[in-house]
Amino acid sequence: MSWFTATLRSYPEIAIFLSLGVGYWVGGKSFRGFSLGAVTATLLAAIAIGQLGITISPNVKSVFFLMFLFAVGYGVGPQFVRGIAKDGLPQALFAVIQCVLCLAAPLAAAKIAGYDIGSAAGLFAGSQTISASMGLATDAVNRLGLPPNEAKALLDAMPTAYAVTYIFGTIGSALILAMLGPRLLKIDLVAACKEYEATLGGGGDLGGAGQAWHKFELRAYRVAEGGRAAGMSVAQAEALEPAGARLFIERIRRGGTIQEAKIDDILQPGDVVAISGRRELLVDLLGSVATEVDDAELLAVPIEGVDVYVTNKAIEGKTLQELAQSPNSRGVFLRKIKRGATETQIPILPSTKLYRGDTITLIGRTQDTSAAAKALGVLDRPTDAADMAFVGLAITLGALIGALVLHVGAVPLTLSTAGGALIAGIVFGWLRAIHPTFGRIPSPTIWFMNSVGLNVFIAVVGISAGPGFVAGLQKLGVSLFLWGIFASSVPLIIGMYIAKYVFKFHPAILLGICAGARTTTAALGMICDAAKSQAPGLGYTVTYAVGNTLLTIWGMIIVMLLT
Repeated sequence: MSWFTATLRSYPEIAIFLSLGVGYWVGGKSFRGFSLGAVTATLLAAIAIGQLGITISPNVKSVFFLMFLFAVGYGVGPQFVRGIAKDGLPQALFAVIQCVLCLAAPLAAAKIAGYDIGSAAGLFAGSQTISASMGLATDAVNRLGLPPNEAKALLDAMPTAYAVTYIFGTIGSALILAMLGPRLLKIDLVAACKEYEATLGGGGDLGGAGQAWHKFELRAYRVAEGGRAAGMSVAQAEALEPAGARLFIERIRRGGTIQEAKIDDILQPGDVVAISGRRELLVDLLGSVATEVDDAELLAVPIEGVDVYVTNKAIEGKTLQELAQSPNSRGVFLRKIKRGATETQIPILPSTKLYRGDTITLIGRTQDTSAAAKALGVLDRPTDAADMAFVGLAITLGALIGALVLHVGAVPLTLSTAGGALIAGIVFGWLRAIHPTFGRIPSPTIWFMNSVGLNVFIAVVGISAGPGFVAGLQKLGVSLFLWGIFASSVPLIIGMYIAKYVFKFHPAILLGICAGARTTTAALGMICDAAKSQAPGLGYTVTYAVGNTLLTIWGMIIVMLLT
């Protein structure tokens, strides 16, 4: 044991990786649906390892924290800008109000309880489950010009308060929004989501993962002598069915020859055509009037599913129903829409709108999906390469701007390098959504920068604070936990009433809006489960982008307010 301790003290990088390994392993376990999560588990593991008295250069956490903040900004950039500038303005404004409440409650608790600056910053970070704020709070404490021992005491108190208040911040927030919220607001969440989906032109979907039922199918039918389609062009035949049916003729067998269908091809009696569309339409509309044929060769149509990154300005804000009328949508079906840094799944309904920065999954023939992708944006094909020149220069530019200090009287104002990196991420993430010719960062790389960047920072904080953690917990434990409940609950409850009675958001998306403003993804999952619908996710992305940015910055603000 003495050898192990001496080795960790001599090679502190091993202690960091040990903290990460234990943190991710423990954080990935769940008990009856509850999990500590990687961040909290890494912090607790690092605090335990820190009891060995290990010293780590603060530059390590600074490097990884800048990387993390840039990834956060890059991910939320398109939704943040859209929320501030366009149709998401009411949601963005609500998120600002919710974030102010989330700052005011911990601030009031800290002043009433008499907590020091470090404990107050940790109380805020834990009760609002915004780990990133501790980085900006750390920078702010270091700029106070305190003696080294006083600054260290404040910094050591921060992770203690965070660890004590985080658990209720996570579980309590989810329970308040998903379970208590509908009762307080007298919302029938299931009925509200069904009604909301109906207004968007949606209906219930059958089937799902692990089932044999498929939403889209390809079937072969024979053109009958004297039938409706005989003598018509492909375009005319496709237009026979009711508007919105979206049935497409993909291939034609004429005699012994198979050809790809073109919209001006004339159908002849005896032709066998391969038709794609929604299963129920093929069964209900064609099943009773056409003769189905088993033609394996004809049905061997090369189909692909592709992800498309939406960047075309002309697409911004258009509904799926409008886009379905475009010539480029012929033969293409939409399987999935993902939006925002959390890749929130958006329900596919006729009135669902697409925005730049969305990632959509299309299926169809290769030539059809390629044409549609060109009209919508760019193909988001899997790649292992990230534009690291872009990442490095963007973080450098943001950090340089953040390092500038503006003196207002005797008060120094600065974003700090961390705040500058966050703002740079937002700006360049938005630019990437508009001009996807540069700045490509694959999703796995974003995950690494986001998750590992934050957890390395947390590991260094925990290891450094380890020796003072036990004493701080003994001093503040029970009262801090109770104040954490207050700081987590009060802003959410007030926010829900503001969302309903002031902003008058639709009940189906109201709780998703609140969850986004508090950046609590766990709550969104519980809300969608309770609603039996993905509709609440429509309110999550804009408020998440605004909330994630402001709550992170509040880490610096709370230190300034208590100074």
